[in-house]
Amino acid sequence: MTRPKLEAVVEPVDLSDVGEIKDILGFHIRLAYVAVYRHFMNAFSELDLTQKQVSVLWLVSDNPGVAQTDLAQRLFMDRATTMGIINRLQARHFLRRGPSPEDRRRKTLFLTAEGDALLIRAKQAIREHERWLKSRFTAKEIKTLMALLDRIHE
Repeated sequence: MTRPKLEAVVEPVDLSDVGEIKDILGFHIRLAYVAVYRHFMNAFSELDLTQKQVSVLWLVSDNPGVAQTDLAQRLFMDRATTMGIINRLQARHFLRRGPSPEDRRRKTLFLTAEGDALLIRAKQAIREHERWLKSRFTAKEIKTLMALLDRIHE
């Protein structure tokens, strides 16, 4: 299957007819998020993964045996959402649950061989996506942008 050209996914936005809303910072943040999200989804269409699923796989890979509840906290997601993602990834045989050695009520998470292989492909897609995103800025602008975004979500 031929992969679509990723640069073609995000069309420029014409703000000439939106009125005063074009002066709202939150509106521009949302437009930027939508553009980045669309590009991400296109980059991941062959993998059939969402951003949250990739985050779960990556964190489990970096922290084998992480407890489900700890994963939810690290991803800043509620437990129900996190459990739904974990259930879907487990049903696809990318994750497996195990008992916690410290507390039998807690479940720990590990990637399966299939999950490991998928994460390798997902990381490549993320690198391509990041190249696209960062190509719009200089190295100094990227550093500044990240610092400014940090101030919003601190």
